[in-house]
Amino acid sequence: MPLRSLHAYPHRAGSGMLTRAAGMAAAFLAGLALVVAAVLVVRHLTEPSEPELPVIPDARRPVVEAAVRTCSPLSVPLLAAQIDAESGWRRDADSGHAQGISQFSPVTWKEWGQDGDGDGKADVWEPRDAIPSQARYMCHLYDVVKVVPGGKTGLGATRLALAAYNAGPNAVLRARGIPKILETREYVDKILNELLPKYRKSEKRYQESEAKHTSSASASPSTPASPSPSGDPSGPASGSSPAATRRP
Repeated sequence: MPLRSLHAYPHRAGSGMLTRAAGMAAAFLAGLALVVAAVLVVRHLTEPSEPELPVIPDARRPVVEAAVRTCSPLSVPLLAAQIDAESGWRRDADSGHAQGISQFSPVTWKEWGQDGDGDGKADVWEPRDAIPSQARYMCHLYDVVKVVPGGKTGLGATRLALAAYNAGPNAVLRARGIPKILETREYVDKILNELLPKYRKSEKRYQESEAKHTSSASASPSTPASPSPSGDPSGPASGSSPAATRRP
């Protein structure tokens, strides 16, 4: 039986060519997809990721927010950055000469430690006592450093108040500025140049999140509250509390 050429079946030849072309196209697209995926993975691994921001622990936020009302120079990010530098938010932090979340020396705590949680005891290991005491002491230091050049307002005052918290106010007054103590200079630098910018971003993100949550909640239908049978309620009054340091 004579062999039949492909020309005898033109439809079969065309079909085979189309199949090969489709296979080549599919292989090309698959290869291209792999190349694109590899490029994206490499880019993801090589691009610097935004560092994770520090946050104020939920249990500490109410006391920090209340403490900064002690005086106007204080702010939530500043106090948070200082606590982070002092103890990393550890209530049991103990350096050997300073104790608690706000790292008070025994001498300074004896003078500035106050009962912030209302249990009748000023406890350096209790953050609800120590953080308000820290704020109160910082406000005092802001007043102390006003006599030092650059200590009246702004960043200069904050630098000097932080230095006084770490080294003691007498050291700052004697030096007429930040003392030439490596620990103190590193302490001030870490708070202002490293931690404070991060806590400012963190706090901004927190406030934006809270605003969205509040907006979403107010947009939802709510049931009218029934009148209180006991008359007009009154909320608890808010007060101010204390502050801290390492050297008297």
